[in-house]
Amino acid sequence: MTADLSPARLQVMWNRLLAVVEEQGQTLIRAAFSPIVRECGDISAGIFDAGGRMLAQAVTGTPGHINTMAEAVLHLRGRFALEDMKPGDIYMTNDPWLASGHLNDFLLMMPAFKDGQVVGFTSCTSHLVDLGGLGMGPEGSDIYDEGLLIPPCKLVEAGVPNALLMDIVRVNSREPVANEGDIYALIACCEAGVNRLVAMMEEFGIDDLDALGNYIIDTSRKGALEAIAEVPEGTYKNVLKMDGYEKELELHATLSVSKAGMHVDFTGTSGPSKKGINVPLNYATAYTVFALRCIVGPDIPNNAGSLAPFTVDGPKDCILNAQHPLPVAMRHTLGQVTPDLVLGCLHQALPDQVPAEGASCMFDLPMRHAPEVAANGGREFAIEPVHNGGTGARPHADGLSATAYPSGVFGSQVEITESVAPVVMWRRELLPDSGGAGKYRGGLGQRIEMTSSNNAPFIVFLSVERLKFPALGRMGGLPGAPGRIRFREGESDIPGKGELRVEGGDYLIFDTPGGGGFGDPAERDADALALDLKRGLVTDTGAKVYGGAS
Repeated sequence: MTADLSPARLQVMWNRLLAVVEEQGQTLIRAAFSPIVRECGDISAGIFDAGGRMLAQAVTGTPGHINTMAEAVLHLRGRFALEDMKPGDIYMTNDPWLASGHLNDFLLMMPAFKDGQVVGFTSCTSHLVDLGGLGMGPEGSDIYDEGLLIPPCKLVEAGVPNALLMDIVRVNSREPVANEGDIYALIACCEAGVNRLVAMMEEFGIDDLDALGNYIIDTSRKGALEAIAEVPEGTYKNVLKMDGYEKELELHATLSVSKAGMHVDFTGTSGPSKKGINVPLNYATAYTVFALRCIVGPDIPNNAGSLAPFTVDGPKDCILNAQHPLPVAMRHTLGQVTPDLVLGCLHQALPDQVPAEGASCMFDLPMRHAPEVAANGGREFAIEPVHNGGTGARPHADGLSATAYPSGVFGSQVEITESVAPVVMWRRELLPDSGGAGKYRGGLGQRIEMTSSNNAPFIVFLSVERLKFPALGRMGGLPGAPGRIRFREGESDIPGKGELRVEGGDYLIFDTPGGGGFGDPAERDADALALDLKRGLVTDTGAKVYGGAS
């Protein structure tokens, strides 16, 4: 019997694929060992057709994993011949320029077989907490300092994991058990996707994904182009000043809008750094396109069709198009600011739709034991707690406090951090007055205070932004508060980049940045301001900038 391929039936199958990829993502999260995966959701999961085109991706996950995965599967699909693939095979790589921008992200791809033929692929990515080298920080001078690089290879053959490769990963990590567990969680994620995909095909009576894939991609591409057509055509430019490492940086973007699509060019952006804050173009593209898609056709599911009209480029001598073998371990530091950069362009075309700038870059704080702790038989550990600042105020609502945008990674929980590392989190609370004033207030940052719990020294790898240049407001809104790092007994602030040694008795304080405000502060609703004062989100001193609203 011929399968029903009516538009209604195809839409039902499309919805089923979206359910399948969510199950994939939840499988990965629930099976993972590392807190950054199982608690923070630093993952992606997706389904692809036999040609490597992304048909569906899990909503759970980060743009830096999801949108890079769309291109990575095409690379792996082209590297390995279909005729050589067998049921149970899984391929992987962590090459930053093929996968998701730095070595700590493992990307897997598994072929799905039906009646002996490859009918599609499932793929996923997650972050492994430690792969050796100098550690998860910006101090490397090239990619070889940053840990173990694995070229595209077969991780699992006919259902049997590559024992030698697993051994190599284990012996090159300070967290071998967590890494091994996370790899098996990735494998389980791929297997769940394959099983559910084939079961869906059998249920609906289809032997391949050709018709469904064409329907998804054509429909999504058409919808994206219709959304782009509502944006005024033209060329829009924006520049962001960033803290940088050795020196301050400028990020430049030119957004060109036409009926055929949207193109972003990074020409004019500062050159690469000698340290690991450089950004491969695949990662910069992922976050740039994500930002545009948040405003332009946000209701259209992410797939090869909806992504196609959005393109990104940049000269090879700029920090947003880092070339091998530049160090890229902390590529998120600037990569996650590209949404603010490109939204500054889009604001000129759609001033009533684009939010103010936010903290953007996560306060990602990788930390591990000091070298002498291991030598003296002390407790060894490696962990990567993640904390967030405030998002920018929206055109019709306040920003979100202590919320990750654009990464979407959940903030690390105090109890989890203390259970897996010898640290005490003495305080984690919202920071009053840190959100930029405006008709709509920027989201608040937070204060985190911590010490060693066993009086042993540890290392924190710092690579954060907006300590010098805060998130700017829009349409008369004021900037958010800048971030700040210091010791309680210290006389000066600590720079946002570098390797920080924390002694046993040190009391470390982090203030994450606030988001910018939107609109004239004098126009803020008096009841909203009174509620902020009552809740302690704004102090009496902070309320003075609101003028007529107070």
